[in-house]
Amino acid sequence: MVEHQRAAMSLLTAGKPLKPREGQSLGGIAFDANPLSEKQHNWLVILLNKHGFPPLADGGDA
Repeated sequence: MVEHQRAAMSLLTAGKPLKPREGQSLGGIAFDANPLSEKQHNWLVILLNKHGFPPLADGGDA
């Protein structure tokens, strides 16, 4: 499991109130080991920040 998958799974399982679109996007990210697109990466960074999670550790392509 790569860093972006762990981050997405953490958000999904933390019990935070997610909008349906947020949950759907996180679900796709959580189960895809391929590198994120720039749009996916930016969305994940926004959601992590919004819900008080630390930023992605590697700072690269998630």
